[in-house]
Amino acid sequence: MAQKAAKQQAARNTAILKRTHLISLAISALFIILRLLVFRASCTRATYLLYGLLSIPAFIIEFWLERIGRPVTTSNGELKKSGEDLEAKGLTEYMWDVLYWTWACTTTAAIFGDKAWWGYIAVPLYSVWLAWTTFGGMRRGMAGMAGGKSDDDAVNGSMSNRQKKQEKRGGQKMQYR
Repeated sequence: MAQKAAKQQAARNTAILKRTHLISLAISALFIILRLLVFRASCTRATYLLYGLLSIPAFIIEFWLERIGRPVTTSNGELKKSGEDLEAKGLTEYMWDVLYWTWACTTTAAIFGDKAWWGYIAVPLYSVWLAWTTFGGMRRGMAGMAGGKSDDDAVNGSMSNRQKKQEKRGGQKMQYR
């Protein structure tokens, strides 16, 4: 079973990409069909302009995920590259969030009209919040390096709940150096 993990990764990525493309196609078709046939009276040129403009990030992200995640095989069918993990944390996770939110905004705009596109403002707000919490976490993590805490605070802050309970009961006290 050579490269079992790589083959599993390739199969998982292929399934994820196929599902992503089908959902994207279905949502785009739903938008166009509902706007052209059902809600034709409220459909204007601005509707399609907003759809095109606000769907660009989703299409770019989908293209990028396809590019990094699609497995590459040789001409004889052997796996050359399994692709990056599409379920990874960090930037990939953020891209999935933007893609899901775009799909939600497109679906609600197809059903409720152009005012639903205002929900897309959540993407930059989420980006700012994510950057702020990441920076704040790094800042708090680096504060211990500056020596701002006393030794007692540092010791008590690093104790697990089990250690705190044992010391509270008068059991074996932990010695820290």
